[in-house]
Amino acid sequence: MVSWERLNEMALGFLTERNTDSLLEKILTGSREVTVADAGSLYLVEEGPGGGRYLVFKSTQVGSLSLPFRQFTLPIDTRSIAGYVAATGEILNIEDAHQIENLPFQLNKDFDQKFGYPTKSMLVIPLKSKKGEVIGVLQLINAKRDREAKLLSPEAVAEVVISFSEPSQEKVSALAIYAAAALENSLLYRETQRMFEGVVKALMTLLESRDPTTFGRSERVAKLTLGLAEAVDKCGSGPYKDVHFTPEDLQELRFASLLQDIGMIGVPELLLGKAKKLFPWQLDLIKKRFQYISKRIEVESLRKKLDFVMQNGNQNFQAFFAGTYADQLGRFKTLEEYLDTVRQANEPTELSEKASERLREIAGWTFQDSSGSSEPLLTTDELKSLSIPKGSLDDDERLRIESHVINSFRFLSQIPWTKELKNIPEIVRAHHEKLDGSGYPSHRKGEEIPLQSRMITLCDIFVALTARDRPFRRAVPVERALDLMGVEAQSNLLDPELFRLFVDAKVYELTAKS
Repeated sequence: MVSWERLNEMALGFLTERNTDSLLEKILTGSREVTVADAGSLYLVEEGPGGGRYLVFKSTQVGSLSLPFRQFTLPIDTRSIAGYVAATGEILNIEDAHQIENLPFQLNKDFDQKFGYPTKSMLVIPLKSKKGEVIGVLQLINAKRDREAKLLSPEAVAEVVISFSEPSQEKVSALAIYAAAALENSLLYRETQRMFEGVVKALMTLLESRDPTTFGRSERVAKLTLGLAEAVDKCGSGPYKDVHFTPEDLQELRFASLLQDIGMIGVPELLLGKAKKLFPWQLDLIKKRFQYISKRIEVESLRKKLDFVMQNGNQNFQAFFAGTYADQLGRFKTLEEYLDTVRQANEPTELSEKASERLREIAGWTFQDSSGSSEPLLTTDELKSLSIPKGSLDDDERLRIESHVINSFRFLSQIPWTKELKNIPEIVRAHHEKLDGSGYPSHRKGEEIPLQSRMITLCDIFVALTARDRPFRRAVPVERALDLMGVEAQSNLLDPELFRLFVDAKVYELTAKS
């Protein structure tokens, strides 16, 4: 007979287990140990698609046989043994399940016939919530005289199987109270996790709706980061040989990877997908300005011709017209060259010193608008944007983009995280830092940057380099991306050991089809 001390040990094990599947196994194993039952099953009460409640067969153990598991449902009514207990909340202690008379329920003999396993004695106990509602049913089958005996024949059943005793029922009923409490907590925890998953996905959808070019990016970063965590966990040498991640650590890392850019919600939409140095409407305005100037040149040329004819008649007009036309074509050519310079400078590539000088030259030109005012060919803001040395963002715009890190940290810090997830805000805040201190927003160095942040940084850069849907940067092949990242690792920007594991374990292949 199992002691009360052992019973308390089991109850503590139930209450400290959060994983529902593992908890169900512990409940069955402990209950069978207490009652010396050969077999046991667990049913949970769940809501169906139409809102009705059903019993769902969730777990089973049979000491004498190895059986395939198949989940199925039962109605909560008095026709089946488990359904009766769920419907009434009563405990059933059945001496012989094949000799049930004058009761509304009957044994389903399909299991016995299909697997040749004879069910005889049964102890069926409701698992009740704190409010007294049945949330599950514990079904124990065939109490045995000898714990090690196998029930492989009717003769063995007749010789070994006994009724469940009152002391056994008393102890397992006490254990069931703790099992129900642990199960209720586990289910609540699972529902909370599902709800949070839903909130995270909703936030990702919101972010991606503002900038469609980021669609699926956070998922790819998260997938790679968890793959890198697995590589770190398995490495047997190097600086991270003693680093291991629990399931809770991996959950925290996954959520941090998914939420790394949530602060982008606070960044103006105009900047999110800015593909070139000028916004499209700015380039259109410049083109219209050049078209206007072309018309002005044409009108001025016609006026000069008209004035000449009015003053000189037909005398030498052909030579004058030819010179005026040549001057007009030359000015048209200069305008076209200037516009080509603007188009080329507008690309987010590196701007040469020659192109920069040419832009200043263009901005120095003026023209008369329709009111007669003198205006520059390029405005100060246009020249500033076109003079960006590399990329599509000027200093102010880049700061606005980089502010997403602080936005993310502030947003995530408002969430009352569980202790397993409490590091998410700090991990996210540091995922743009670099080992040499050149990152942002805090210019942290080396070990000041959390390991999880360094992992996200590396995976985020790989995704950014290889993404085919970013308008402001061409995707590079995987091999080229790894070469570029290798240079950053050698330059003490990225963690060299994490990069080595990323390459050696071929973590990058996890998103090859994304």
